[in-house]
Amino acid sequence: MSVRIDATDRKILAALQADAAQSLDEIAKTVGSSKTPVWNRIRKLREAGIIGQQTVLLDAEALGFEACFFVLIRTSEHDADWQGKFLKALKSRPEVQEAHRLAGDIDYILKVRVRNARAYDNFYQALISEVKVHNVTALLSMEEIKSTVALPLLDL
Repeated sequence: MSVRIDATDRKILAALQADAAQSLDEIAKTVGSSKTPVWNRIRKLREAGIIGQQTVLLDAEALGFEACFFVLIRTSEHDADWQGKFLKALKSRPEVQEAHRLAGDIDYILKVRVRNARAYDNFYQALISEVKVHNVTALLSMEEIKSTVALPLLDL
């Protein structure tokens, strides 16, 4: 379903990106509208697939997940069987927050959040026991400078 996004929709989406737990009254006030039209727009955006799953962002460090690794993976395997095993292994690992298939010299990049280096090694050993990889490089993030899931809605 194709949906036209106007200025009011962008304001609604921005308000939801800022805090999806805020009330419909608060969103309506923010966008300068009443509840019913805002609710109808939100419903339309959900039905169109623009608004997806709603969840809560947790503070990883407050929960003891102090290490964030970016894992660069090169493989010499590219057949469907290997890819199926690899995807299954990634999806079964809660430590993997993001996984991307790349163009260029690196085949995949993973964002892995764990408690410490020992926990990363456990993750690594489990992964390579399930799937063959040619080369793995792990980069420890020393400081998270910016992290957001918000999209730049002004560009719509």
